[in-house]
Amino acid sequence: MSVDLQTVKRVARLSRIAVSDEEAARMTGELNTILGFVAQLNEVDVSGVEPMTSVMPMEMRKRQDAVTDGGKAADVVANAPATEENFFLVPKVVE
Repeated sequence: MSVDLQTVKRVARLSRIAVSDEEAARMTGELNTILGFVAQLNEVDVSGVEPMTSVMPMEMRKRQDAVTDGGKAADVVANAPATEENFFLVPKVVE
């Protein structure tokens, strides 16, 4: 796949990037080089390689899955203008 000058200008316009004709010509070559490298990557055989998130094997750290109240009820309502027993007090809206 190759990119022409018209495509570079269209992508720049869609991205809301001001690009001069000289910059667009330079970007055409750069984008074609990048796309050529991606095409080379598509030729690599990865059929026996498992997906991974890191090159080092790691065990994911997990916390204990326990249901708690959070222990922060007083901190949550500390800045509220009116509270009662760790609940927010709000004026009645519906009559």
